[in-house]
Formats: sequence, C-alpha cells, structure tokens
Amino acid sequence: MKRSNSCYRSNNLENKTVTDAMSYLCLGPISAGKTLLLTCLQNPDSVNFTSHSVPSVGTNLFTIKIPPVVIDEKDINVKPAPPPRKRDLVQVREVGGCLAPLWRDYLAKPVDKVMYVVDTSNLCQISAAGVLLYSMLAEPRLQKTKFLLVLSKMDLAYRQMRNEALLMLQMEKFQKQIPQAITIVQFSAIDKEGIDEIYDWLAT
Repeated sequence: MKRSNSCYRSNNLENKTVTDAMSYLCLGPISAGKTLLLTCLQNPDSVNFTSHSVPSVGTNLFTIKIPPVVIDEKDINVKPAPPPRKRDLVQVREVGGCLAPLWRDYLAKPVDKVMYVVDTSNLCQISAAGVLLYSMLAEPRLQKTKFLLVLSKMDLAYRQMRNEALLMLQMEKFQKQIPQAITIVQFSAIDKEGIDEIYDWLAT
C-alpha cells in the first residue's frame, strides 16, 4: 500500500474543517522528538537529515491532513485491506516536555487519544519516561483513552534498543494489567519508518 503525497500541509486548510472533532494529546519527555514527529506528519517532505527542532515551550497545535491510501493491484491479495477511516483531518496538541509534569492540566475535557513519544536513542531517559507514562495510565480520566507509544529516532538507534526500551518500560507486563489499548510504533522522521501506522491510528 502507498499513500498519495499530494497534500500534507495544514497551513492552507482554511476551507476544511476537522471532522468528528476529538481531543488528541502528544506528550513525552524533553527532546523526545514530539515536534519533529508532528511536523513530519504534517508534511513528510519537509523533514530530512538536516532537520532539527528546539524543545517546545508551552503547547503547540498541529492540524494534520491524513493522506489517502492508494492500494496497488499486486497488493490486493497479499496485504490486508486498510482499516476503515473515520476522519481525514485531525488536530493534535503537543505539550512541551518542560510541561510534561503538568499533563493533568490538559484533562479538563475528555481526551480520546494520547501519543506518547520516547527517544529510543537515549536509554538514560527511558526510566523517567516510564514513570510519566505509568502515571498517565493510572489516571481515572484516561481509562478509556487510546494510547500510541511512539519509539522515536529509530534512525539513531540500533535495533536492539527497541527491545531494551520495551523491557525497561515493562510494556509486556503493563499491557496485561491496564484497560487502555496501547499501540506501539517504531518511528523515524528521517526514514519515515512507521509513518503509515501512525496515520492509520490517528484516522481510525
């Protein structure tokens, strides 16, 4: 399956509306890669090996156009059909890493989905990231919220880091004990690894 690259920019979406408005949050420690992730989702072509971002101060609102899926005829009998789409335009509020301890302040309205970003190239950060994630999973107001755990910066990490990150986060254990649905995606803004899986998660 391939996706059309015809339009990703949200800056020129004045004539569109966000369908089935939902509350999406993107959280994670400082320098986890949240801004680069959301920028890449807005416009994949704008991010390459020269791209970088600075830690966000405060919050940012990203409007993301979900690109359509184009199915190659040769894939029809090989790959499963993509999940049905409920929306093609979403808004995600990024909470800067410096505000991460104050995440409860953003639960005034029900939160439908949470994107939680962890830098897999920085194993020293993962223990602290796990503490924040566990506190969110234990929050009564997020018991019905869907979570996406994004293992970011995979282009800087060796493959074993994914397993080490999941082991340090104890995800296998926690997935058996928590009510929330957690999807785990490996992501690289540079290589675009995992971008289709994230689009599907946002759109369904």
